[in-house]
Amino acid sequence: MELGVLTDNFALILDGFVQTLKLLVVSAVFAMLIGTLVAAARVSPVSILRTVGAVYVTVFRNTPLFVLLILTYFGLPQLDIRFSFFTMVTMAMALYTASFVAEALRSGVNAVPVGQAEAARAIGLPFGQTMTQVVLPQSFRAVVPPMASVFIALAKNTSLASSFGIAEATARMDGLLNNNASARLEVFLGIALGYIIIVEVISGAAALLERRWRVER
Repeated sequence: MELGVLTDNFALILDGFVQTLKLLVVSAVFAMLIGTLVAAARVSPVSILRTVGAVYVTVFRNTPLFVLLILTYFGLPQLDIRFSFFTMVTMAMALYTASFVAEALRSGVNAVPVGQAEAARAIGLPFGQTMTQVVLPQSFRAVVPPMASVFIALAKNTSLASSFGIAEATARMDGLLNNNASARLEVFLGIALGYIIIVEVISGAAALLERRWRVER
């Protein structure tokens, strides 16, 4: 095997995965924030908020991410809204992933016993405080496995950024394949190993959180 292509280009590959991790972390943070707000809207007693949340989930969950990337990347400049390539790509990925985060959290909210919310309201807590102090903390504990699956999917989806000028891992792989046609298998395996490591880190972190929160109960 021609492993030299990997060792000789290690710095280039590492830089690609650094960009991948940046895309993953920034998109994940905003997806969590937006998804939490959408989930709260989905279970709100206010009908207009429930409708807005449902429409958001329906639109973004059922629209392919690549289409959202194209609309963001080419559509926003047409409206004279201009951001960096990185910002536009992470914006699209965050909005897309937030719909899955919202549904995962909504399932967690539904798993919390109704008596918890009723007790909070009985002592005078408004809906906002009931959600943030009673319901959502328990919901996050209940949805660690599905949330991990959402972020694993996001890690894989970052590969689409290579089509929009972001020099992440997949883009680096394309460049290496063009310059090292005889070492295709080695390049594929090397990049695949990097993605496997990222996925295993997410899975390990989720398992650790699950064990820790189970003990705290």
